[in-house]
Order: sequence, then C-alpha cells, then structure tokens
Amino acid sequence: MSRSSSFNLRQELNSKFDPKGFRRWAVAFCIIRFDLEQGQVIEDCYPPGCITQEQELEISFTSFPDSVSQHKNRSSIHDCIFFFRLPNRNVETSSGYNSNGNGYMYGYVFNRQRQDERLKRGGEQKSVVILSHSPFLSVFRPLLQILGPLYFDLGKKALEHMALFVSMWPAPVHGTLVELPIGNATLKVNLPPAHSLPLEGGVLADESVSSMAPLLPTNQSIPQGLFHDADIFGTFRGILLQLWLLWELLIIGEPILIIAPTPPQCCEAVATLVSLVAPLLCSVDFRPYFTIHDPDFRRLNSLSEKDVFPPMVLGVTNLFFLKSLRCIPHIVSVGNPAPNSSRLTLTPKSSFSGKTFSKLEGFGLQQLSLKKLSPSNLLNSVKLRRDGPLCLMTEHREAVWSTYSATTKPDTAILNRLIDAGMSPRVEESMSVVNNEILRRHFLELTTNFLAPFGPYLRATTPSEGASPFFDPPPLPTFNADEFLESLSARRWEVLI
Repeated sequence: MSRSSSFNLRQELNSKFDPKGFRRWAVAFCIIRFDLEQGQVIEDCYPPGCITQEQELEISFTSFPDSVSQHKNRSSIHDCIFFFRLPNRNVETSSGYNSNGNGYMYGYVFNRQRQDERLKRGGEQKSVVILSHSPFLSVFRPLLQILGPLYFDLGKKALEHMALFVSMWPAPVHGTLVELPIGNATLKVNLPPAHSLPLEGGVLADESVSSMAPLLPTNQSIPQGLFHDADIFGTFRGILLQLWLLWELLIIGEPILIIAPTPPQCCEAVATLVSLVAPLLCSVDFRPYFTIHDPDFRRLNSLSEKDVFPPMVLGVTNLFFLKSLRCIPHIVSVGNPAPNSSRLTLTPKSSFSGKTFSKLEGFGLQQLSLKKLSPSNLLNSVKLRRDGPLCLMTEHREAVWSTYSATTKPDTAILNRLIDAGMSPRVEESMSVVNNEILRRHFLELTTNFLAPFGPYLRATTPSEGASPFFDPPPLPTFNADEFLESLSARRWEVLI
C-alpha cells in the first residue's frame, strides 16, 4: 500500500454513492459493540438493510476475540485485526439483496479493546467489520488499517466516506495488480487469480475461466492462489519441519484444527495453509476464526469417534475445542502468547523443531537441522506425543499432533537456503520476506509437480483448424487407472510426492 504521510478524506466528496459499484467489492460496513446487558449489538450498518437478523447474530458473535484469548495488556487501548468466513444462507435482505446460500461471507475485523476504570468492568470493546463475498485479504486488511482508527476519530461519517471511495473503485480483475484510491491514498494490491477462488454452488465464482490450475509461472510477482501474501515463515517458523506434512494433509483433504493464542495468529495460520496448495483450488472448507457460537459447531460437536470428520480447516483460540472436537485427527498449535498473558509459555517450543523461538533471538536454520536434534529434544518429542494436545490446557507450545505418515519429506536443500532473521526487527522483517519467497516458490513447484500427471486428463484437445463451432468440442481423454499408475511409475523421479 502506498499513501502519503497525511491521510485526508476531503476528496471527491461531491460524488454520489454507487450501491452497485460498492457491492462489487463489499456487502456492508458494520460497527459492533459489546454491551454488558445485551451482549454483541450492531450499532451501525452501512449501507443499511444488507444483512438479515440471522446474519447479524452470527456476525456479531464472530467479531470479538474469545474471552480466553484476550490480552491482559497494561496499555489502555489494544487493537487487533483478524477475519472470519461464514456460510451464506438462502435468504433475502430488506434491501432486496439476495444472499447466495452456496457461497461464503467474509468478515474482516478491526477490534479495539479500551480500558477505562470509569466504565463498567473497567473497559469496552468495539469492532469495525467489513463484510464481503470476496477473499481479498490483501485489500481489506490495509483498508481496515485506515478505516478502523478513522472510525474511532470521526464516527459514522468515516463509514460513509470510505464506502463512497469503495463504490468508485473499478471492477476487480482477478490475477492483476490493481490501484484503489482512498482519499489522497492509494492501495496497490495483487488480486488472486480466478481459478483459485472458492466454488460457488459447485462452479467457479468466475464462470469465464477454467478451473484447471496453470502451469508453473515464470513471473513470481503474479499471485498464484489465495492469501499469496501470508507470512509462511513467521507463522510456522517454530514447526517448519512440519510444513510438508501439513501440505500433504491439505492436498488429500484431511480435517485440521489450528489452535493459536489470539485471533490474528490463528487467522494467519489458516490463510498460510490455504496458500500452500497454490495454484490448486483449495476445496476444503476453511474457517480462519471459528467459535462455539457458529451454527456448525453443534453438528461438529455431535460427531462421535466413529464418524468421519468433514474436510475442514478450523482456526480457534478457545481451548474448549480440544475436548469438544476430539474426533478431529490432526491438531496444530502455533503462535506465541503475550508475555503478560494468562496462559503460560513453555520455554522450549515444539520438540519437532527442537529449538526455542523468540522475537529477540536470531533464528538461523542451523537451529532447524535434523542432525542437531539432541537426546533431550527427542525425549521431549516423545513426551509431547504421549501427553497429546490436551497439554495445551496448561502451557502453550508449538507442535503438530497427527498419526498420519506423510509421503512427502522436508526438503533440506530448501531449509538450508533460509536466512537467519538476526537481532534487528527491521532485518527480521526483511529476511522473512526472502524466506517466504523461498518457501512459496518451493510449495508452488511441489503442487505443480503433483498436478502434472493429471494434466492430460484435464486438458481438452484443441479443435482442428476450420472445425465448425456448432459441433461439440473434442472430449477429454478417457481415464484409465492402469495406464495412469504406469505413467506414475515411469516418472517416479519427477513427481515430488
């Protein structure tokens, strides 16, 4: 995002709000307040009448951090940004806007917790929420960084002004770099390609494109999937050796529960996992921030150990899920509690990585070397597996609990290319960018190589020159299991699975 140092809203205010243009990007801007007597209450919604009462209730409950995940922060104001994903319902709003029940609603949240001894319970909470049907995290996160603080300065006027600017944005063009003006600022972001967008009712959100993932691109500046700017290295640096296992679990559609101390951390972890399978469409139902108030929780909680858990990736902060969703086969713990949080922090992190992580420490890859696992680390690994994920109830640690035996193994050549973050936060941020590029390129190649054997069965034959457009197109090749397995055997050194 590029913007001047002095942000100014006094531009183009004579323009008229365009509801159709606004809906190309967003559904509504909402202000949700936590009331001690009424609970979560929607104070404002602009434009009005865009969501139903049922949606209001679901959105309100998901727009606040769980009480157990809130920071015990000494500062008077604490802000955080996270996002959620909810299934739509087949309902019509009061404004006549029909919500597609086969799609999803994304909520991008700027939450502010303010401590004030003059108020009941010593503080208050409010959330600024952008609702959209598009998974454009690269657009709405920087937009919230402007809109959130602006609302607490100007009130409802900030919503109206920001909605006006959004309504004047050009229509989104998937897979391109777009410039989106906001006052005297400009957001410059890459939109995900159309083939990576989640299915809407069994078809692509953009019917004009093919669902077949493209070949490995040479231009890495073009995003190849959802959440292409997710922080792979920063999110999973404590359990980097498990990335290949998690990638394989996503490829085969296994359910995964991700636990983190705060909503921003669990959302970033879910977004990162989804981005790992690019350029493949992620067909697994992912929920970046899932709470017990979600209507699907009752159904998932009723599953017995004999039932098959649906293919989902759930990001949670409430440790109650460890007991209520015991039948989920794969559990991942990431993130770091605040130093003054109510949760305890275990000094050695994941025994799978074998080393400690701290933002104030250098983290060279030599710390991740498989050869440097000490006997004490191996014993910790055995203890971690024996205790199971319920050990998170007393102390937080980064780890993966899964009985799945992955075929894909960590690539030591890639791990050896990762760069030590160093002591300086600025250097650490720069090195994370480099490490993210290395990891993203690797998993992009890994997914593309995985898809390669299926290419002949998904690529239609080009019609011959002069063929009539009124005839049916050439059919796809017939799939033969024996021939397919033989082709896999012939290219066993090429397919990285």
